[in-house]
Amino acid sequence: MPLDAARIQALCFDVDGTLSDTDDLYTQKVSRFLPRFLFKDPDHTARRFVVWIEAPGNALLGLADQLGIDDEMITIINWISRHRRHSSKKFLLVPGVDEMLKQLHGHYPMAIISSRDEHGTMTFLEQHNLVKYFDVIVTGLSAKHTKPYPDPILLAAQKMKVSPENCLMIGDTTVDMRAGKSAGAQTLGVLCGFGEEAELNQMGADLILEDTTKLLNLL
Repeated sequence: MPLDAARIQALCFDVDGTLSDTDDLYTQKVSRFLPRFLFKDPDHTARRFVVWIEAPGNALLGLADQLGIDDEMITIINWISRHRRHSSKKFLLVPGVDEMLKQLHGHYPMAIISSRDEHGTMTFLEQHNLVKYFDVIVTGLSAKHTKPYPDPILLAAQKMKVSPENCLMIGDTTVDMRAGKSAGAQTLGVLCGFGEEAELNQMGADLILEDTTKLLNLL
């Protein structure tokens, strides 16, 4: 089914690959080391590799999604989230996301639906002064289960006092699409992160955009 914009009453955003960008300089360095005879599009392959490194939780969840081992992988990710050392990394922002959020603020209640732990999620949001735009922040440990289960979206919808069916889940991975669909929400895939168009379509994305900021054209 195509996306029904008139049904949208609240917005749920993934973080990694949706609001937070990869390190393009690092991507360029990795690309130079990839043999051209093995990789048809080394820049794209390098970007996916960097996303795996920078957002291992999303990468592991995507792998689990393909292998059908969600429960086992989520247990591992929860353990990593509780025991990992926190770094002072500078997160990058998808170009134009701050202006997009500024324009959307006040028109829709908005939520963060992140697989990161609270520290990583809040560090990104605070570094870019984005906390003020969100009514609800759901991290990887906020609900009983994280994505691809519907729990985080159902929790956000409840706190925003909006029916899950009237939420739009925006993300870059099959995990985001599955979580949205299982919660009854509409789903919007973006191609500025880890996911491929074909796999996002296969997982039932209602619409796919080149990057997150194109959401303004839709709304």
